[in-house]
Amino acid sequence: MTMHGEQRRHSPAAERNGPPILAALQRLLPASGLLLEIASGTGQHAAFLSEGLPGWQWQPSDVEAGALPSIAAWCAGLERVRPPLRLDVLDDVWPGVPAPLDAIYCANMIHIAPWACTAGLMQGAARQLAPQGLLITYGPYLLDDEPTAPSNLAFDADLRARNPAWGIRRLSDVAGEAQAAGLRLRERVAMPANNQLLVFARPAP
Repeated sequence: MTMHGEQRRHSPAAERNGPPILAALQRLLPASGLLLEIASGTGQHAAFLSEGLPGWQWQPSDVEAGALPSIAAWCAGLERVRPPLRLDVLDDVWPGVPAPLDAIYCANMIHIAPWACTAGLMQGAARQLAPQGLLITYGPYLLDDEPTAPSNLAFDADLRARNPAWGIRRLSDVAGEAQAAGLRLRERVAMPANNQLLVFARPAP
Protein backbone atom coordinates (compact mmCIF):
# COMPACT_ATOMS: atom_id res chain seq x y z
CA MET A 1 0.00 0.00 0.00
CA THR A 2 1.40 3.40 -0.98
CA MET A 3 1.90 5.78 1.90
CA HIS A 4 0.44 9.27 1.56
CA GLY A 5 3.94 10.74 1.71
CA GLU A 6 4.96 8.96 -1.49
CA GLN A 7 1.99 10.39 -3.39
CA ARG A 8 2.48 13.96 -2.21
CA ARG A 9 4.07 16.35 -4.67
CA HIS A 10 5.78 19.36 -3.11
CA SER A 11 6.02 22.96 -4.31
CA PRO A 12 8.34 25.32 -2.36
CA ALA A 13 6.41 28.28 -3.84
CA ALA A 14 3.09 26.95 -2.53
CA GLU A 15 4.65 26.60 0.91
CA ARG A 16 5.97 30.19 0.82
CA ASN A 17 2.90 31.94 -0.54
CA GLY A 18 0.31 30.06 1.55
CA PRO A 19 0.42 32.33 4.64
CA PRO A 20 0.01 35.70 2.81
CA ILE A 21 -2.76 34.23 0.63
CA LEU A 22 -4.54 32.90 3.71
CA ALA A 23 -4.39 36.32 5.39
CA ALA A 24 -6.01 37.87 2.30
CA LEU A 25 -8.72 35.20 2.07
CA GLN A 26 -9.55 35.55 5.77
CA ARG A 27 -10.19 39.25 5.16
CA LEU A 28 -12.07 38.89 1.86
CA LEU A 29 -14.31 35.89 2.48
CA PRO A 30 -17.37 35.65 4.74
CA ALA A 31 -17.33 33.30 7.73
CA SER A 32 -18.61 30.26 5.84
CA GLY A 33 -19.33 28.92 2.38
CA LEU A 34 -18.42 26.49 -0.36
CA LEU A 35 -15.24 27.12 -2.36
CA LEU A 36 -13.97 25.54 -5.58
CA GLU A 37 -10.21 25.62 -6.05
CA ILE A 38 -9.17 25.45 -9.70
CA ALA A 39 -5.67 24.18 -10.61
CA SER A 40 -5.01 22.84 -7.10
CA GLY A 41 -1.64 21.46 -8.26
CA THR A 42 0.15 19.65 -5.44
CA GLY A 43 -2.77 20.07 -3.01
CA GLN A 44 -0.71 22.07 -0.50
CA HIS A 45 -2.92 25.15 -0.79
CA ALA A 46 -6.10 23.10 -0.33
CA ALA A 47 -4.73 21.56 2.86
CA PHE A 48 -3.24 24.75 4.32
CA LEU A 49 -5.86 27.32 3.32
CA SER A 50 -8.86 25.16 4.26
CA GLU A 51 -7.42 24.71 7.77
CA GLY A 52 -7.29 28.49 8.17
CA LEU A 53 -10.89 28.97 6.96
CA PRO A 54 -12.81 26.72 9.39
CA GLY A 55 -16.28 27.71 8.15
CA TRP A 56 -15.57 26.72 4.56
CA GLN A 57 -16.09 23.54 2.56
CA TRP A 58 -13.28 23.16 0.01
CA GLN A 59 -13.55 21.46 -3.40
CA PRO A 60 -10.10 21.01 -4.98
CA SER A 61 -9.66 20.28 -8.69
CA ASP A 62 -7.03 20.07 -11.40
CA VAL A 63 -6.94 19.53 -15.16
CA GLU A 64 -4.13 16.98 -14.78
CA ALA A 65 -5.40 13.59 -13.64
CA GLY A 66 -1.92 12.84 -12.30
CA ALA A 67 -2.24 15.68 -9.78
CA LEU A 68 -5.31 14.22 -8.07
CA PRO A 69 -3.50 11.58 -5.94
CA SER A 70 -1.17 14.26 -4.55
CA ILE A 71 -4.12 16.54 -3.72
CA ALA A 72 -5.91 13.64 -2.02
CA ALA A 73 -2.78 12.74 -0.06
CA TRP A 74 -2.22 16.30 1.23
CA CYS A 75 -5.90 16.57 2.23
CA ALA A 76 -6.30 13.08 3.73
CA GLY A 77 -8.29 13.27 6.97
CA LEU A 78 -9.46 16.87 6.40
CA GLU A 79 -13.23 16.49 6.73
CA ARG A 80 -14.09 19.85 5.11
CA VAL A 81 -12.06 19.10 1.96
CA ARG A 82 -13.93 17.09 -0.67
CA PRO A 83 -12.25 14.51 -2.93
CA PRO A 84 -10.47 16.27 -5.83
CA LEU A 85 -12.17 16.54 -9.22
CA ARG A 86 -10.61 16.57 -12.67
CA LEU A 87 -11.69 19.92 -14.14
CA ASP A 88 -10.83 21.59 -17.45
CA VAL A 89 -11.90 25.25 -17.45
CA LEU A 90 -12.42 25.05 -21.24
CA ASP A 91 -15.33 22.62 -20.84
CA ASP A 92 -18.77 24.18 -21.37
CA VAL A 93 -20.05 22.21 -18.38
CA TRP A 94 -17.97 21.56 -15.26
CA PRO A 95 -19.11 18.03 -14.31
CA GLY A 96 -19.20 17.24 -10.62
CA VAL A 97 -18.71 20.86 -9.54
CA PRO A 98 -21.31 21.81 -6.94
CA ALA A 99 -23.35 24.94 -7.59
CA PRO A 100 -23.95 27.59 -6.57
CA LEU A 101 -20.45 28.30 -5.25
CA ASP A 102 -19.69 31.04 -2.75
CA ALA A 103 -16.12 31.42 -4.00
CA ILE A 104 -13.72 30.16 -6.65
CA TYR A 105 -9.98 30.34 -5.98
CA CYS A 106 -7.40 29.91 -8.74
CA ALA A 107 -3.67 30.38 -8.12
CA ASN A 108 -0.89 30.36 -10.71
CA MET A 109 -2.92 28.99 -13.60
CA ILE A 110 -3.43 31.94 -15.94
CA HIS A 111 0.24 32.31 -16.92
CA ILE A 112 0.89 28.57 -17.41
CA ALA A 113 -2.13 27.88 -19.60
CA PRO A 114 -3.18 29.03 -23.08
CA TRP A 115 -4.94 32.41 -23.13
CA ALA A 116 -8.29 30.72 -23.94
CA CYS A 117 -8.24 29.25 -20.42
CA THR A 118 -8.64 32.74 -18.94
CA ALA A 119 -11.91 33.21 -20.84
CA GLY A 120 -12.95 29.68 -19.82
CA LEU A 121 -12.24 30.47 -16.18
CA MET A 122 -14.26 33.69 -16.28
CA GLN A 123 -17.22 32.18 -18.13
CA GLY A 124 -17.29 29.15 -15.83
CA ALA A 125 -17.11 31.34 -12.75
CA ALA A 126 -20.03 33.42 -14.02
CA ARG A 127 -22.04 30.18 -14.49
CA GLN A 128 -21.18 28.60 -11.15
CA LEU A 129 -20.96 31.45 -8.63
CA ALA A 130 -23.82 32.45 -6.36
CA PRO A 131 -25.01 36.06 -6.89
CA GLN A 132 -22.66 37.40 -4.18
CA GLY A 133 -19.88 34.91 -4.97
CA LEU A 134 -16.25 35.89 -5.52
CA LEU A 135 -13.64 34.70 -8.01
CA ILE A 136 -10.16 35.15 -6.51
CA THR A 137 -7.06 34.66 -8.66
CA TYR A 138 -3.41 34.80 -7.59
CA GLY A 139 -0.19 35.09 -9.56
CA PRO A 140 2.05 37.48 -11.48
CA TYR A 141 0.43 40.03 -13.81
CA LEU A 142 1.72 42.83 -16.02
CA LEU A 143 0.35 46.13 -14.72
CA ASP A 144 -0.31 49.13 -16.97
CA ASP A 145 0.53 51.63 -14.24
CA GLU A 146 3.68 50.02 -12.80
CA PRO A 147 7.00 48.87 -14.28
CA THR A 148 7.41 45.09 -14.45
CA ALA A 149 9.87 43.64 -11.94
CA PRO A 150 13.00 42.18 -13.57
CA SER A 151 12.22 38.80 -11.95
CA ASN A 152 8.79 38.76 -13.65
CA LEU A 153 10.32 39.73 -17.03
CA ALA A 154 12.74 36.82 -16.71
CA PHE A 155 9.94 34.48 -15.60
CA ASP A 156 7.80 35.56 -18.56
CA ALA A 157 10.65 34.88 -21.01
CA ASP A 158 11.22 31.46 -19.43
CA LEU A 159 7.52 30.58 -19.67
CA ARG A 160 7.32 31.55 -23.35
CA ALA A 161 10.47 29.55 -24.12
CA ARG A 162 8.90 26.48 -22.50
CA ASN A 163 5.55 26.94 -24.27
CA PRO A 164 4.72 29.82 -26.67
CA ALA A 165 1.07 29.69 -25.49
CA TRP A 166 2.12 30.56 -21.92
CA GLY A 167 3.21 33.89 -20.43
CA ILE A 168 2.42 36.48 -17.78
CA ARG A 169 -0.83 38.20 -18.77
CA ARG A 170 -1.65 41.88 -18.69
CA LEU A 171 -4.03 42.57 -15.81
CA SER A 172 -6.20 44.81 -18.01
CA ASP A 173 -6.65 41.94 -20.51
CA VAL A 174 -7.65 39.53 -17.72
CA ALA A 175 -10.13 42.09 -16.37
CA GLY A 176 -11.49 42.48 -19.91
CA GLU A 177 -12.22 38.75 -20.14
CA ALA A 178 -13.94 38.93 -16.76
CA GLN A 179 -16.06 41.85 -17.90
CA ALA A 180 -17.08 39.99 -21.06
CA ALA A 181 -18.37 37.18 -18.81
CA GLY A 182 -20.29 39.57 -16.53
CA LEU A 183 -17.73 39.91 -13.72
CA ARG A 184 -15.74 42.96 -12.74
CA LEU A 185 -12.44 43.44 -10.97
CA ARG A 186 -13.44 44.59 -7.49
CA GLU A 187 -10.09 44.66 -5.73
CA ARG A 188 -6.37 44.14 -6.38
CA VAL A 189 -4.09 43.19 -3.49
CA ALA A 190 -0.31 43.46 -3.92
CA MET A 191 1.34 40.28 -2.62
CA PRO A 192 4.94 39.26 -1.88
CA ALA A 193 7.38 38.36 -4.69
CA ASN A 194 5.68 40.66 -7.25
CA ASN A 195 2.41 38.73 -7.28
CA GLN A 196 -1.14 40.06 -7.16
CA LEU A 197 -4.37 38.73 -5.72
CA LEU A 198 -7.38 39.75 -7.82
CA VAL A 199 -11.00 39.72 -6.64
CA PHE A 200 -13.78 39.51 -9.23
CA ALA A 201 -17.51 39.75 -8.57
CA ARG A 202 -20.75 40.51 -10.33
CA PRO A 203 -21.52 44.24 -10.47
CA ALA A 204 -23.90 45.40 -7.75
CA PRO A 205 -27.47 45.48 -9.14
